[in-house]
Amino acid sequence: MHGEYKVPGGKLVVVDLEVREGRIDGFRLAGDFFLEPDTALEAIDGAVNGLSADADSTTIAAAIRAGLPADAQLLGFTPEAIAVAIRRSLSRATDWRDYDWQIIHDGPVSPNMHLALDQVLTEEVGAGRRGPTLRFWEWNSPAVVIGSFQSLRNEVDMENADKFGFEVVRRVSGGGAMFMDAQSIVTYSLYAPGDLVQGMSFADSYAYLDEWVITALKSLGIDAFYQPLNDITSAKGKIGGAAQKRLGNGALLHHATMSYDMDGEKMVQVLRIGREKMSDKGTTSAAKRVDPLRSQTGLPRAEIIEKMKQTFTSLYGATPGTVSADELEKAEALVESKFATPEWLRRVP
Repeated sequence: MHGEYKVPGGKLVVVDLEVREGRIDGFRLAGDFFLEPDTALEAIDGAVNGLSADADSTTIAAAIRAGLPADAQLLGFTPEAIAVAIRRSLSRATDWRDYDWQIIHDGPVSPNMHLALDQVLTEEVGAGRRGPTLRFWEWNSPAVVIGSFQSLRNEVDMENADKFGFEVVRRVSGGGAMFMDAQSIVTYSLYAPGDLVQGMSFADSYAYLDEWVITALKSLGIDAFYQPLNDITSAKGKIGGAAQKRLGNGALLHHATMSYDMDGEKMVQVLRIGREKMSDKGTTSAAKRVDPLRSQTGLPRAEIIEKMKQTFTSLYGATPGTVSADELEKAEALVESKFATPEWLRRVP
């Protein structure tokens, strides 16, 4: 069995192993990481061999850490990263380039239509009717998109939302509210088979699925990095955040929103951002918490998106695509039956 795991911001970890009578055997670690002393490699191999093939990542990492020499130095990877690679090999996880990706960047649709498309396209990937897809959003009207489990009245000042013309909608994934003024943010959605993140914890999968974005932002001169659990940030402040939803058919929805040119003062009037939430971000001002992409790059929003497309294609391979007529029809029906209904919006009052 063979498994690979590219540590977000770090090095590639490669493992090969066999399973005999329920135990890991013939384990070999490789990669472009740095490891001292040389004997530490044999120590890691020895610590893994004999472990139960059912051992979870925490157990595997603990065994590796216990088997390392006291003076061992691991650069660009960790025992936890090795454990992820092992679990991915045992579950026969797939890699980005195992798929024929499409990139969709269609014209503007309503906020609720975007949310319906997220559900429909994830379901289509899970059913095998669509290949894995990256989709960029476009919209012409301002909106607030709250997380699946957020309280509407606790998160949004509806009076100010109406005053500034913001439609309030609810998505299927968890996480926090998205303040989406027209043309002020960059939002994308990934629709992928769950096998792509097999062997990873939810926390690991967030950084793994957005590593290409960090690469794109760095190429634009932004000192970007991932901050657990789900934030894309930089030395100058938070840029955006991600959310996920796993469907029962095995497909995965992962989407993220990054600020381009946000009106921070308007945001704090529309969103009820509490002091407790802000205190764990190390700041007292929500308006200062988000550092827009425009101020760090000086580039038009369209150029930033184009760079993101180019980066994704160069890393994983992709061809242009579009939402099909059948998918649009399904999404329109879902808007009417679910996303545009008061029952869905107020499912958590």
